[in-house]
Amino acid sequence: MYKLICKDGSAKRGEFATVHGVIQTPVFMNVGTVGAIKGAVSTMDLKEIGTQVELSNTYHLHVRPGDEVVKKLGGLHRFMVWDRPILTDSGGFQVFSLAGLRKIKEEGVYFNSHVDGRKIFMGPEESMRIQSNLASTIAMAFDECAPHPCTREYMENSVARTTRWLARCKAEMARLNDLEDTINKRQMLFGINQGGTFEDIRIEHAKRISEFDLDGYALGGLAVGESHEEMYHIIEKTVPYLPLDKPVYLMGVGTPANILEAVERGVDFFDCVYPARNGRHGHAYTNHGKMNLMNAKYELDSEPIEPGCNCPACRHYSRAYIRHLLKAKEMLGLRLLVTHNLYFYNKMMEEIRQAIKQGEYAQYKKKKLAGFAEGGEA
Repeated sequence: MYKLICKDGSAKRGEFATVHGVIQTPVFMNVGTVGAIKGAVSTMDLKEIGTQVELSNTYHLHVRPGDEVVKKLGGLHRFMVWDRPILTDSGGFQVFSLAGLRKIKEEGVYFNSHVDGRKIFMGPEESMRIQSNLASTIAMAFDECAPHPCTREYMENSVARTTRWLARCKAEMARLNDLEDTINKRQMLFGINQGGTFEDIRIEHAKRISEFDLDGYALGGLAVGESHEEMYHIIEKTVPYLPLDKPVYLMGVGTPANILEAVERGVDFFDCVYPARNGRHGHAYTNHGKMNLMNAKYELDSEPIEPGCNCPACRHYSRAYIRHLLKAKEMLGLRLLVTHNLYFYNKMMEEIRQAIKQGEYAQYKKKKLAGFAEGGEA
């Protein structure tokens, strides 16, 4: 159940009640693809840095260790020791990114595992069954993430198929939630809007999937090669055609600047691998742009990554020490940077919620973007 608390322009401040707790929105979901954040960050760490929602990947967990294994161990929450909400994506993006290894048919997709090459079939029903076995809080509908660029004809056919698949996902989830041995009988379903950069296809698809009366709606197939301006335009034109009383999720986005722009256009949920991936490569997010701690100028720098930051890394360690760890290839260096970056994202979302509530979002966004530009990261 989504409750819209207030709006500031198109920016929304809301609450989303789930079986695993209430999510304050806008929210950034920390990405734990295979049930763990890359960089040796534990679920206890996630709580300390203010994580509300953890996101895991249906396809990867299906391949390894297997969704049946996770179910036998009590579901993903018990398996990874996390009692807050989990969103599982449908596996669609991973399946369709395996170009050359897959074959799309009406019933679903035939493809080869990236791990051992074994043949796998996944369609709407299979995706729902895997996600039900994982017992996540929110399941994503199985869709096709069409390649960018593609022809209008391809996109129209792809979106029509995604709509048909959504109907099958909804029916299968309703069946699964009624089964006696289902772990989470209150699992929610989000549908996914597709259409690439074709504005009219996006709008028509948004209208169509809104009729399904789902728990939430996502914008998929963005940040796949189009410009930021094209992405912002599609968000701005599409979101008004999705239900105001349901959360909107922008999949796989993005940089802090992307998030600020999308919040202004009415988006509630975000996820992205950037904070963890950049942390593992020695890059730290700060209010003054991105910092590369591998640079020699930090060799004798006793300051924390960002003065005033209350993350575990900044409370205890210096830039010089973390740089040393990175140079020595010690895992602790990566762990501290990933922790800092995730804290930065979670803290920024907290600030965003406060700014919307106070009716000061435009000023907040302007100030934040100006700070990022100082470090060349806007």
